[in-house]
Amino acid sequence: MTTAPLLVLCALGPEVWALRGGDWRGSVGGSPVLVRTGVGRRRAGLAVRRLLSSAPQGYGAVVVAGFGAAVGPGVAPGDVVAADGVRDAEGHLYPVGSGPELARALKEHGLTVHTGVHHTADHVVRGLERRALHLQGALAVDMEAAAVVAALREVRPALPVGVLRVVVDTPEHELLRLGTLPAGVRAWRTLRATVPALVDWYRQELESGSVTLNHPTSSTLPQEAS
Repeated sequence: MTTAPLLVLCALGPEVWALRGGDWRGSVGGSPVLVRTGVGRRRAGLAVRRLLSSAPQGYGAVVVAGFGAAVGPGVAPGDVVAADGVRDAEGHLYPVGSGPELARALKEHGLTVHTGVHHTADHVVRGLERRALHLQGALAVDMEAAAVVAALREVRPALPVGVLRVVVDTPEHELLRLGTLPAGVRAWRTLRATVPALVDWYRQELESGSVTLNHPTSSTLPQEAS
C-alpha cells in the first residue's frame, strides 16, 4: 500500500499546461492527476463528482489551481492568493483549513502570497462589483472553487483540499486592458512555479496523517484527464 496521488483541478487548458511542466520531483503518492474541468461552477462540480464516484479512494487530496482576479488593493498581477475559505454566489462560506499551510509552502519557494476568501462568481466580475465583494471580505474571485469544495463536502468530506489562484488582473488593471498580456505571461510562469510548493504541501498532509492510502501508480509524469 502507498499514498494515493494528488488530484489537481483546473478550469482551462493553459492552466493544466503550466502545472504539467512544473517540477514535480519528489511528489508523494506517485504522479499527480491533472484534470481540466471546464469553466464555471456546474462543470467543476460535475467533474469532481464524476472523478470521485469512478475512483472513491483514488486520490489523497485535491487542489484547485489556476488563474483568478483580485478584488481588493495590495494584490499585484503574478501574486498568489491561497484560500482560507471559499464563498459561492448565494453567500455560502466553506472554510478551507489548508490555507495557512499552503501559503507557508508557497512563500518558502519565494512566491508573493496572500491568504483570504475566494468568491466564486457566475460571471466575470468588474468595476464596482469587485469593490462590493472586497467589502464583503473577499480577496480574490474565480468561477469554480466553491463548487469543488461543496462537492467534496458532500462526497468526501475528510479529503484534504487546497485552493490557490495566481492573479492575472486587479481592480487597478482589469482584464482586457493593454497590460493583460504581460500580466498573463507572468501569471502563467508563477502558476508553474507553484508546483514544488504543492509537492511540499501534500507531503505535509501525508505526515499529518490525513491522506488516504491506496495502490501505487506507475506513471512518472503528471497524468491528465478532461
